[in-house]
Amino acid sequence: MKLTYLSGVFSLGAFALLVANQVLAADPAPRYPFPQNLTYAGGTIKPTNHTQAQLDDDVRAFYTAWRNKYLVSAGNDAQGLPMYRISFGSEDPKSTVSEGQGYGMVIVPLMAGYDPNAKTLFDGLLRFALAHPSVIDHRLMAWQVPDSADDSDSAFDGDADMAYGLMLANAQWGSTGTYDYASLVRSRLAGILASTIGPQSLVPMLGDWVSSKGKKYNQDTPRSSDFMPAHFRAWARFTGDATWNTVAAKCAGVVTAIQTTYSPVTGLLPDFIKDARTAPKPVTGNFLEGSTDGYFDYNAGRDPWRLATDALLNGDPTSLAQAKKMTSWARTITGGKPAKLRAGYKLDGSNVSGNNYFTTFFASPMAVAAMLDPTHPEWLNALYDSVRTTHEDYYEDSVTLQCLLTISGNFWDPTS
Repeated sequence: MKLTYLSGVFSLGAFALLVANQVLAADPAPRYPFPQNLTYAGGTIKPTNHTQAQLDDDVRAFYTAWRNKYLVSAGNDAQGLPMYRISFGSEDPKSTVSEGQGYGMVIVPLMAGYDPNAKTLFDGLLRFALAHPSVIDHRLMAWQVPDSADDSDSAFDGDADMAYGLMLANAQWGSTGTYDYASLVRSRLAGILASTIGPQSLVPMLGDWVSSKGKKYNQDTPRSSDFMPAHFRAWARFTGDATWNTVAAKCAGVVTAIQTTYSPVTGLLPDFIKDARTAPKPVTGNFLEGSTDGYFDYNAGRDPWRLATDALLNGDPTSLAQAKKMTSWARTITGGKPAKLRAGYKLDGSNVSGNNYFTTFFASPMAVAAMLDPTHPEWLNALYDSVRTTHEDYYEDSVTLQCLLTISGNFWDPTS
């Protein structure tokens, strides 16, 4: 089904009015309202230059700006119920990618309690995702909407975050309302396992369009930012399927192999990896997206956050060491000054052509990883201050908001 979008940027008042006009019934009270102010694994830290109340206020302000700019109406479904999507931002405001829809479905339930319309918005985001299934595995979402012949299959990360978001929704509101969130979690995870996890490698494939035995793209060519061990462990607890713990372990082994052989000083990971089962290595040249596919670039920049989240929530020592290695190198190379952090690197830490600028996209994940080093709170403090009120565009802001939720102690595991 194709939709005509109501695109644009809403003011807070206009957005609130729009939502209020579409709410059919009052949202039920969330079981875990924002803020949660968690204490993470022992030996980890939060910023020491701001109070907990200030951290929470920063998240509220950033979320409000993010919601009003990127969470937009997508009309109504066949039953007249509202749909919402996450806009791709200034680059293509009428477009939505499954990655962004997944981000939205994680962020919104975490903000329930602050946002009185969180459930209405979440259900609208879910409705949009369900209305745009992949043409290959209908349990997954098409990676880009509006789509073309090349855009109508899935991308791993979007569905992974949607599954986690559905678990959050189940924890917040239960599964006896309009949607049975728990059943939808199981359906999406079944699709992810069947169509996007390598049957022998047990690491994520790029999407359901990849053949496990394909010549160029296959079960041994993962995207490093699809390694989400905190998600995988939560899925194992939710489903009782230990396969997801094995997926986490296989991904950890690939990360260790890359860090040992290709980035022993920096710990940096490439956007894309090949030969995952035999001898993991960065890809070379234009593998999928561009000439920097084998570098620490605009996919792998998320890795410190994803790995550190596992260490924070689960106390996993391997994820801790892997993420800490990256942020420790970044602190050293910048002299503890986030403004000197560049937008991507080769794995040996040398610069990439055109990377000579600062962006929150790389700083925010490094800040989450800096929570793992209690001996250098000043590095975490500096990174946090560099991103807490800095707004860029859809991709950077969506990652930064999730990092702020984590740094403030407001990112939680729905199965713990």
